[in-house]
Amino acid sequence: MSRAAVPGLPSRHPIGEQLPALYADDDFAQRFTAGLDTVLAPVFATLDNLTAYLDPRVTPTDFLAWLASWVGAADDPQWPVEQRREAVVRAVELHRWRGTRHGMVEALRLALGVHAEVTGDGGAVWSRTAGADLPPEPAAETLVRVWPGREQRVDPVRVREIVRAMCPVHTVCRVEVLPGPPADEGR
Repeated sequence: MSRAAVPGLPSRHPIGEQLPALYADDDFAQRFTAGLDTVLAPVFATLDNLTAYLDPRVTPTDFLAWLASWVGAADDPQWPVEQRREAVVRAVELHRWRGTRHGMVEALRLALGVHAEVTGDGGAVWSRTAGADLPPEPAAETLVRVWPGREQRVDPVRVREIVRAMCPVHTVCRVEVLPGPPADEGR
């Protein structure tokens, strides 16, 4: 991430023009400050465009990984730049959905471009009636089915890594990688 030594970048705030009148006609002072202008021009350009650096949609590509680290976004340098930008833009939203069906499906879609379906409740049951008998023990397994989306091939290892990261700690998540969308199975 280097913003220094941009050839030919003019300074928007030349120091020589801001010197007192005594130095305005001094050739040495003007050449000296012109050298400083060359060094400071990238700094001023960066500060003038700071809001663009903090917007993942337009930030320079070399700044994107650093920005991703600020919001805890997944950032894989092998992803296309637009996919990396979308991961940073949606990071806060995905953190909010972490551990839910929706969050798992969206994380898989964003990271791998696959379609996913999550079934099972992970062993969570409740009652709206105070003092009600405890319900029977639910199955504590969640099934995550994944099939190709924008990519023709699904990498099962990467799917399992993402599911492991997004699955709530009290549940067991089983992964099935399918060649296409699942049949309805009468649901």
